[in-house]
Order: sequence, then structure tokens, then C-alpha cells
Amino acid sequence: MRNRASVFDWSQAQAFLATAETGSFSGAAARLGLSQPTVGRHVAALESDLGLLLFNRIGKSLALTDNGLALVEHVKVMNDAANQLSLSALGQDKTIAGPVSITANDVFCAYILPPILERIQLSYPEVQIEIVSSNEIQDLRRREADIAIRNIEPAHPDLFAKRLRTTKGNLFGASAYLDRIGRPATINDFNERTIFFGDTSGRVLQMLTKLGVPVEPEQFSIIANSGVAIWELVKSGAGLAVMFKDLADVTPEVEVILPNEITVDIPVWLVAHRELKTNARIRAIFDLLSEELAP
Repeated sequence: MRNRASVFDWSQAQAFLATAETGSFSGAAARLGLSQPTVGRHVAALESDLGLLLFNRIGKSLALTDNGLALVEHVKVMNDAANQLSLSALGQDKTIAGPVSITANDVFCAYILPPILERIQLSYPEVQIEIVSSNEIQDLRRREADIAIRNIEPAHPDLFAKRLRTTKGNLFGASAYLDRIGRPATINDFNERTIFFGDTSGRVLQMLTKLGVPVEPEQFSIIANSGVAIWELVKSGAGLAVMFKDLADVTPEVEVILPNEITVDIPVWLVAHRELKTNARIRAIFDLLSEELAP
């Protein structure tokens, strides 16, 4: 009888797992950096080698069969083991050279990181920095990044987290805009004509409402999943938005509005996988970021 284990291909298993988790060949291809046809061929080859149907095709989506559901948990365990092996091997690297990926939200990447990256280049010229700009939390355990700058404390025990400081979030507007609408002296001075910008999650609306600001959803004339886009709109004099005080402090065309009434504490965490703390180049970049981002 044919020994199926002997023909097992890890690239096929990776394609299968990515397809199962994203629900499509296109989603798996984007995650793995492959073409969609390549992912499809890998999955088809795995089905052929195992003699099992792993997915049912439902329109443009894929749903795991019972066989696929039974297999996916085993492949997840294998994938976690492979990631752990990679992390452990990387943790033994003692040279301060090679790639290091840093993930942060788009505001940090665009406005806060550039001068820090310049220092990294001067201090460690053989280190290649990859910036992963994302407002979604990247999974460091799956090597989606080496180091993360976050505003929430990670809960997983495999992650090493260092709280660097606490910054403030305040409401800001361009001086030109406030010249037109007037500068609110109290929370009750906002009216239905005041224009706010917010995020697509609705967190800004929730925050302002909790602080007692009389604001309605209709006043958020523009919402975006990009903090950079929102901040540029504020600078142009189009409306008001909540932003990090650190950024506003170096943006001369904007003013803070009711800083004692409209304020929220925002912690800044630096995070890495525990295995990566023993890697010389990642440790060096982690320490430099810690120094630069501390108060």
C-alpha cells in the first residue's frame, strides 16, 4: 500500500491551512505571498495525495468538509511547531545584521517612527527594517512582525511586553477651522454644525459620548480606517478629530480643544516574542525603540 506520509508536502499543508482560515484561495494567496492558481494547485495536490475531499466549493467561497475539519487541527499544531522552531533558531542569531520587521498603526509609522528609523540606520547600518503599517493587531507568534508598538497590553504568555509610557488622546482642530466655528469654552458649546472625523469602528464616537460631548453620528461626515487620512483632514481645516497629543505637539497648525474635559490615557507598549528577545539584532532594535519612545 502507498505510504501517504512519505509524500506529505509542507507547502501543500500551508496552502490548505491558509485557505481554511481565510475561506478562499485568493485570501490564502495574499497571506502566503503566492498566486491564487498556485494555492489552488497545492490544495488539489494535497487532496489527491491524501485521497480526501477537503473543501466544498460554495459560490466563490470554500467550506471545510468533515475530513477537512478533522485535518485542519492537526495542521495548526504542525504550523505552530514550525513557527516555534523558526523562532527558536532565530533566537540563537548573535549578529546585528539582517531583517527586522516593526508593526505599528499608520499614524505611528507616518509621523513618529521616521526620525527613530534614521537613528537605527546610523546605529545599525547592516539591519534592514521592514515597516508593517497596520491598524489591526499583527500576530507576532506567527511571525507577522518581529516587534510591535501597541496601545493595549498583550495577553499571551509567549509575548514579552514593556510598557514605555502613557500618552494622551485629545480633541484637536486646525486654527483656521476654529477661527470659523469659534473655540468651544465648554463641552456644551458644540452644536450640530460642528464636523467631526472618526474611525470606522465607532470608538471615537463612543469615547466622546462617554465624556459627555453632545455629538451625534450624523456629525461624523467622514470616517476612515486611516489615522493618517483623518489627521491630514484636520490639518486642512475640515473638522475636528481625536489624536495623540505627541503628534499634535509637533503640528503647529492645530490646537487642542478643552484638554481637561476631553482627554483619555493611551498606554504605549513595546512587544516582541520571548524567543526573539535572545536574537541580537532584534534585541538591539527593541532596546533602541524603547529608549526613543520612552518619556
